[in-house]
Amino acid sequence: MNHYCQTAPGHLFHGPYHDYEYGFPLSDDNALFERLMLEINQAGLSWLTVLKKRDGFRQAYHSFDIATVADYDDGDRHRLLTDTSIIRNRLKINAAIANAQQICLIQQEVGSFSTWLNIHHPRSKEAWVKLFKQNFRFVGGEIVGEFLMSTGYLSGSHLESCPVYNKIAALNPPWMS
Repeated sequence: MNHYCQTAPGHLFHGPYHDYEYGFPLSDDNALFERLMLEINQAGLSWLTVLKKRDGFRQAYHSFDIATVADYDDGDRHRLLTDTSIIRNRLKINAAIANAQQICLIQQEVGSFSTWLNIHHPRSKEAWVKLFKQNFRFVGGEIVGEFLMSTGYLSGSHLESCPVYNKIAALNPPWMS
């Protein structure tokens, strides 16, 4: 099986994501929420499908503004279910709204989603999955693992021989500390 570092470079969609986003530490709550929602929407589909629909997701979900998505109602659910620019899956749409609401509660409790992640770091992948299943909807081992690798909380996003690895290491992602 090829690693993402071997297949992504030079690809129209995978290349930029690999080179500038995947594994780079994130601290902005809306960016973290976007990444979690993209990982959830990837379930059962290819990452390429999600990357191609990313602009549609951003528009449909109000740039992943957590407070806005948390306030979505049945009209918004209907709008999303009929929006061909995104993945129209009722469970994933409901998870986006419920997870935004949960992140709002986390923000009230500890200040930010980023702080919550940092409070619980470090953990094994299994412990992270258990924590996420207790707090969020539509999350499992693959979704949680990819979310945490893509945001710098778990190692494995890049091979040490990949030039991007050193760029990420210079940023001291949580998994390295």
